Amino acid sequence: MSRIVLGVLGVLLALYVVFGFVLPALFGLLKFALVLAVVAFVVVALVTAVAKSKK
Repeated sequence: MSRIVLGVLGVLLALYVVFGFVLPALFGLLKFALVLAVVAFVVVALVTAVAKSKK
């Protein structure tokens, strides 16, 4: 009986860790990567526009 209770508690703890720590960390990392990609796109667009206007 205690084995079943400990197994259920282990599963609940694992779900708490996944939904409490891992998923928010992944979403934060994806948000950071998205912001970085937007900034890189703007820089490339500005450099391209300046290079074409110099010709």
